[in-house]
Amino acid sequence: MADGPAISVVMPVYNGMPFLPETLDCLLNQTESNFELVVVDDGSTDATPSILAEAARHDRRIRVISLAHGGIVSALNAGLAAARAPLIARMDADDLCLPERLALQRQVLEADPELGLVASQVAYGGDAAVNRGFALFVDWTNGLVDPRDIRLKRFVETPLIHPTVMFRRECVTRFGGYRDGDFPEDYELWLRWLDRGVRMAKLPRELVTWREREDRLSRVHPRYSETAFYRCKAEYLARYLCEEAGPHRRVAVWGAGRTTRKRAAFLAEFGVTIAAFIDIDPRKVGQRIGGVPVWDKESLPDPGDTFVLAYVGNRGARDLISAHLEERGYREGRDYLLAA
Repeated sequence: MADGPAISVVMPVYNGMPFLPETLDCLLNQTESNFELVVVDDGSTDATPSILAEAARHDRRIRVISLAHGGIVSALNAGLAAARAPLIARMDADDLCLPERLALQRQVLEADPELGLVASQVAYGGDAAVNRGFALFVDWTNGLVDPRDIRLKRFVETPLIHPTVMFRRECVTRFGGYRDGDFPEDYELWLRWLDRGVRMAKLPRELVTWREREDRLSRVHPRYSETAFYRCKAEYLARYLCEEAGPHRRVAVWGAGRTTRKRAAFLAEFGVTIAAFIDIDPRKVGQRIGGVPVWDKESLPDPGDTFVLAYVGNRGARDLISAHLEERGYREGRDYLLAA
């Protein structure tokens, strides 16, 4: 590392026991050795500081930054500011990764200069029977590998698992780091960077084991609530609709139920007018809900007239909607988007 590390692994930690030692071990035994591990201790009150101090004494690649407890966003940005490498990898202090993780992701980014970020698939480290919804989400996000799929499906759910990513420092320099607010900081970052044209891909290998814990921040903090996700994506979805639909096409939302209407209502805050709802319930078709007409799916106009936003949460329903729209000549991204 005479000329500096090739990769900076940024890992915030707050009260990392009992998983921290195992996480450190998997990182320090990577096949790629030219990296630094920037650990940001966010004011831990357990044995985390002593564990990190001992590890740093034995491995000079570890750099520990100690902060007063300020939360995940300030810890992440402190790690980014301290990172010295052109490539930055994320890791959480309770997850695990395979020995070849850093080497494989570095190879991908160095082989494709047009790529700004590469993630990996994850192994679900929880009880899939107990947390079936979460396990289904992991299956869904693992299926998004190609940059096009990641770009088009980003308004359904977050297409990337945070501790799996490696990205170029240049993305931070050009488009900014993590923002603090009432939204999930990682999802907002992906949406912002994708909005600015950053290409993202995913290795089709489960390089990281994502532990499922009842006290995981994404489960307990209000910034990761369902409402926070909807509000976060609405701004960037509105920008996409403005660019793709333009002033000449109406925007129709597929789904006229209360939940769908609530989700779509966030778009109004960013200037999107919903021209119609589309529904298969004959009791709703032909009615007006909140002054907005409800169309039958068979009466859809041509794609050149209308951009369809399929705001339906059920995965099976999304597949059926997509098939129907494609049969009618609509093309994903150009004439319709799947969202949730």
